[in-house]
Amino acid sequence: MFVWPVRVYYEDTDAGGVVYYANYLKFLERARTEWLRSLGFEQDRLREQEGIIFAVRSIQVEFHKPARFNERLGVTVQPLRCKPASILLAQSVLQGAAQRLLCRGTVKIACLNADSFIPRALPRRLVAEIPSD
Repeated sequence: MFVWPVRVYYEDTDAGGVVYYANYLKFLERARTEWLRSLGFEQDRLREQEGIIFAVRSIQVEFHKPARFNERLGVTVQPLRCKPASILLAQSVLQGAAQRLLCRGTVKIACLNADSFIPRALPRRLVAEIPSD
């Protein structure tokens, strides 16, 4: 499982002093980008060299506890299933060394032709690098 560390900044919080719910989606997105990078794939290069982009097809998130300013978080990415043109990922946001669960969900990422936005098969070299259980 990939874990991306992030700290909560003032800009992430709302009037109640906790992370605004939509900002969790930003954390999840950034972790997916860093996960791909850890596998050796940069999204801009995939667009240039393979002619593909990724788009969120669906997302389901459950919020359990709030994160607050200056807390250290770990955002996880765990591949669940690869289909020819999509990847299903489990993601979570954990707080601190105790890894207290703050939110979790599943995200289906579609692989699209960068020009037409029509689904396209994932590159074989990417599929080969995605860990499977």
